[in-house]
Amino acid sequence: MAKGFGDMIKQAQRLQKQVLEMQEELGKKVVEGAAGGGMVRVTANGRQEIISVKIDPEVVDPEDVEMLEDLILAAITNARENAKAMMEAEMGKLIPGGIGGMGIPGL
Repeated sequence: MAKGFGDMIKQAQRLQKQVLEMQEELGKKVVEGAAGGGMVRVTANGRQEIISVKIDPEVVDPEDVEMLEDLILAAITNARENAKAMMEAEMGKLIPGGIGGMGIPGL
């Protein structure tokens, strides 16, 4: 029984190492979110960190700042959703059945 437990610990350590390597790689990958037909674009990395915001000058209307704020928020939300989907797809390669079934917080 101790041998089986030791094998399980080794397997968990290998998986942890793979997850850390995957997280490092995800930090290098980027996705984009957009709103307003692409007039507001937000780039995020695979860790769901926002990297950049690009705003087409045509969408800047001093009389309607609220619309621009809404577009920025929508683009950020879209970028984070895309980053999360990318992360889940990459982690799914390591963990059969996806990360949701593992109950690992923060992944």
